[in-house]
Amino acid sequence: MNDTKKEKITLKNILEPKNISRLMQLFLSGMLFILGAVLSVLLVMNTWSLILLVIEPREISSNEILGFIVTWFLYFEFLALIAKYYQSGLHFPLRYFIYIGVTAIIRLIILYHDDPVHTLIFSLAILVLLVALYLANTKLLKRE
Repeated sequence: MNDTKKEKITLKNILEPKNISRLMQLFLSGMLFILGAVLSVLLVMNTWSLILLVIEPREISSNEILGFIVTWFLYFEFLALIAKYYQSGLHFPLRYFIYIGVTAIIRLIILYHDDPVHTLIFSLAILVLLVALYLANTKLLKRE
């Protein structure tokens, strides 16, 4: 009978919201670590592709080369975001998402600059993100 009581207490402890939250956080942190490993492999592959572009001359536009380089920086930014997640007590700082958004939109402008209306819309999106970054860094919204 004592063993049954221990099992119920253990099951009850596992089902407490605090413990469920810890289990979910552990799961999410593990998955984020795996994502970081995958992004690291992709960064190495992208680096190798950039090296091959320099070594093996072939027909490729400068816009595509710039697109490769900006994609390379996106990998760095995502990896920095994951590292900052672990450094800052398991939360994502908003400004890192804004940096990634700006870089991604710059990549879109570099690759798809044929339509002036789309380029203007992308530029306005960058302006909105920069205003959001400014607001996020003010003392009103800044979190220590």
